[in-house]
Amino acid sequence: MPTGSKLVAAICLAVLGAIVAEMVKPLMSEGINFGHFTYVTAILGLIVGWLHLGKRAGGTMTDGINNGITAVVILVVFALFVFGSYEMVDQALRHRYSTMMEAMRGILEIGMEYGQYLLDVEIVATLFVGAIVSGMITEYANRRWR
Repeated sequence: MPTGSKLVAAICLAVLGAIVAEMVKPLMSEGINFGHFTYVTAILGLIVGWLHLGKRAGGTMTDGINNGITAVVILVVFALFVFGSYEMVDQALRHRYSTMMEAMRGILEIGMEYGQYLLDVEIVATLFVGAIVSGMITEYANRRWR
């Protein structure tokens, strides 16, 4: 059922995902075609915000902060899995993998490689502050629009 808190949570995480995606781009090597990287990350933020953060709103402000941090961790893991899978399929079409298990391991390896870009201090701080703010705004929205 659509609620104000789900909408606000989805918007907050979509904006946070887009901001972090734009922060990651300069850290990656030259010549990478990012395509719809920012849009896909924002859509993943919409999904996680609606399904996770918005659904769990309704507790104390501390619960909101904890839910925001959990939602951002889920968003990061989900995004690393999606982009790792996309890259794995691209490599599989170039016959890099000979078995299915190699391809599945490739998703994890690529995801961990991409995750290293997220270890930048500014990105970690943005994710942490964004998680707290998103959780607090979602809790406020839940109280405001019951």
